[in-house]
Amino acid sequence: MTTLPLIDDVARPSHDEAARQRFVSTFRKRIMVDMAARMRAGFEADVAPALRRKLGRAPRDGREVRRAMLPTPYFRAWSALRYSAQEMTWWSVQPQVERHLEELLDTAARARSSSGAPGSLQLDPTLPIPRDVSTMDIHLMPGCFHSEYRADDVSVGAVYWYGTAVFSGGLKLRHKGGGVARSIAEYLRVKHPDFRPLRILDLGCSTGNQLIPYLQVFQGAEGYGVDVGAPMLRFAHARARALGLPVHYSQQDARSLNFPDGFFDLVVSSFFLHEQSLATTRTVLREAHRVLRPGGMMVHMELPPAAEVDPYYNFYLDWDAYYNNEPHYAGFRQLDLRAECARAGFPEFGWFARRIPNFSTVPDEDFRASALGAIPAPAHGNGASWFIFGSTKALPAAAPRQSPKLTQAKARARSAPRPRRRARQARSATR
Repeated sequence: MTTLPLIDDVARPSHDEAARQRFVSTFRKRIMVDMAARMRAGFEADVAPALRRKLGRAPRDGREVRRAMLPTPYFRAWSALRYSAQEMTWWSVQPQVERHLEELLDTAARARSSSGAPGSLQLDPTLPIPRDVSTMDIHLMPGCFHSEYRADDVSVGAVYWYGTAVFSGGLKLRHKGGGVARSIAEYLRVKHPDFRPLRILDLGCSTGNQLIPYLQVFQGAEGYGVDVGAPMLRFAHARARALGLPVHYSQQDARSLNFPDGFFDLVVSSFFLHEQSLATTRTVLREAHRVLRPGGMMVHMELPPAAEVDPYYNFYLDWDAYYNNEPHYAGFRQLDLRAECARAGFPEFGWFARRIPNFSTVPDEDFRASALGAIPAPAHGNGASWFIFGSTKALPAAAPRQSPKLTQAKARARSAPRPRRRARQARSATR
């Protein structure tokens, strides 16, 4: 089998492009860490006391905090800078993608045609793109996840891959294999040592970066990734094949999957559900329940629900709903996730929701202790920990066992003549 190049190594930035990307990463860190801390301190010192005097109480939710913060100069400046940094993230990688586009396309084509390579790619050009995706550029990323500008395009997949590296470059998300998927997989390995998933499905998989770590932790498992964006899937498929991993990517809407009932041992997603409407979220959860085997597990990573954090942090987290083209973001965080899982068919006893540390940015012994509940995970924010929720699908109910005496009594009752039947027969004989 021919050795395939890693598609993420193809479009290397020039000196100036790399310098610009480092600037944007540092700029984002300045906004998201340093300036964000100063903004909260300003709220506590000045805005919160005035708000308490006005309301006669402390603010109850993020909306009340938002109304108080909107007129403040520091929030307005911080918000404008954050919006600009979000756009600059994608702009900083577009030149290198455009310059190397022919090489990217060739690499993806070679991966698709490579004989004997593991995994597969199935695209559906007739698939309607859901309105949640098609009406706006989510995350302000040009072209969103699905746009294609030429045949067999991978460009928005490449922009997403390189852009998210810039996005997280100022934070400790990828140090020694950290990040969402690795953290969840390691958590499952520690918390459920007998759990050995053989088929793993990632919903809204984009370029596959949050699927592959599961296969590295649960070796021998097969990965399946679905997304509505064909350019994302082409990029993901090329990368998985170059790594020699058995990943099957398909262009599907997570509301209506073509997998049979009970096909998967583990269904996961990362930052996916909050980009969907409430109706879509409920349908996706039902589909996750359907395709899981009994005893299988569903795990989603999202931001903490509104009920679990203070009003200021709710205001801070919901910025994306107003300025980052994620209109369902704040509404999703208001949901009762336990109730939504129950509505989808999951049992109450299988439910869980918790924070877990970002793997490898804490010592191994602390990660293990936190996974087992001995110590709390770090506070949420800037990749220090992740909020996860999910459930285990119930096993089929076993038929109740009956004593031999009871079984014999039931058999005699079935064979005995029924009084009502005799009465009907007697009435008919007199007619």
